[in-house]
Amino acid sequence: MQTTGTINTTLTGKIATITFYHPASNSFPSEQLQALTNAINELNSNKEITLIILASEGEKAFCAGASFDELLQINNLENGTKFFSGFANVINAMRTSNKLIIGRVQGKTVGGGVGLAAACDYCFATENASIKLSELAIGIGPFVIEPAVTRKIGFPAMSEMTLEAETWKSAKWAKENKLFTQVFSTIQEMDKEIEKFSTRLSNYNPEALLEMKKVLWKDTEHWTELLKERAGISGKLVLSDFTVKALNAFKNK
Repeated sequence: MQTTGTINTTLTGKIATITFYHPASNSFPSEQLQALTNAINELNSNKEITLIILASEGEKAFCAGASFDELLQINNLENGTKFFSGFANVINAMRTSNKLIIGRVQGKTVGGGVGLAAACDYCFATENASIKLSELAIGIGPFVIEPAVTRKIGFPAMSEMTLEAETWKSAKWAKENKLFTQVFSTIQEMDKEIEKFSTRLSNYNPEALLEMKKVLWKDTEHWTELLKERAGISGKLVLSDFTVKALNAFKNK
């Protein structure tokens, strides 16, 4: 049985599909976060590609967020900050990419996974794609992903999700709050519409698409430093006794 994650990029016409996988519900250890960052950045130099689809494997969880196993191994501030900087790097790579990014969310999404969905420029999902920000329940908080999530759903909805740390929000709620743009009954219906939408969008004027990407991410230039600072907050909190006990409790459920 495979125990490590993968990041795969496939090119079809003007569209690149980046697919991530991890046997633990598509969660992210630091090595895989770096690989995803690299995959997004590498496409910047490919002038034939105008659009990226971000997807995960399987029909269940889209992304379970940070790897609990790795979180439990963090034993100092430097390593904690470095780990959470992994999510910061991915979000900043998505933000600064010269390609529009389409999200494909087929199932439940937690923590950092919600951040990935929020950092997409347009996001498709299924009715099974419930979302949750559980960070406060384990003694930390969604500090790194907060700017991306707030940018999409606003402060009131972000506050609601964060404080209701043990409550799943439905895909319908996510759509009403603009995290998801379209929601479908089945994966098959979603994929059919993604293919139609992405093919049409990828054939638009590349210069216009690039300029639109810049407009969509206006006033986020400071995120490079902001997300690093936020990673430091999470890196400190993950060392607390409360968080260590909470992580072990969650892992042993």
